[in-house]
Amino acid sequence: MPGFFFSHNNMTELNGKEDCKLAEGKVHKKKQKAFGADLKSYLRCIVPHIESGIKTSNSRNAMLSAEEVIQWSQSLEKLLASQSGQGVFREFLKSEFSEENIEFWLACEDYKKTKSDHLHGKAERIYEEFVQSDAIKQINIDYQMREATAKKAQDPTHSSFDEAQKTVYVLMERDSYPRFLKSKSYLNLLNQLQTNTSK
Repeated sequence: MPGFFFSHNNMTELNGKEDCKLAEGKVHKKKQKAFGADLKSYLRCIVPHIESGIKTSNSRNAMLSAEEVIQWSQSLEKLLASQSGQGVFREFLKSEFSEENIEFWLACEDYKKTKSDHLHGKAERIYEEFVQSDAIKQINIDYQMREATAKKAQDPTHSSFDEAQKTVYVLMERDSYPRFLKSKSYLNLLNQLQTNTSK
């Protein structure tokens, strides 16, 4: 009798594994379909995720206000001053495959607040992740700036990355930011918040 019970357990374990494989297959097929979708559908897909992310991360304020989202359109500085703005802008940059820009900018902001005895380790990490010529998240700066930043990172001060950060900021301001303001992810979010306010 115990042997029978044991084999029954094995059967349920096997069925469980097969179910997992079937589920994985379905997820894989869905991913393939989603991958082939055009940009418009993709943006429609990410907007709810962005909004739900804002609600949970900002639960103290209950919800993001339309006023705050309107302020994002006044300047990139105002957008980046908002925690939620950073999140929504990062999602947009991900859709354009250029999220390394905001990640580098945020890493530099954090670096400036670092205690002097930790500067060396952080400078090394930022350099390896964003600046060096074979960096995984390489930022778009010219050769001279890359070299100058490398030298500054070897003997780090709080301003070691200032020039590179300014360049990346200007790049986002002139290039990605205007597209973000015209994007469906931004306009849909604003529209939804304005609709909720007028109810």
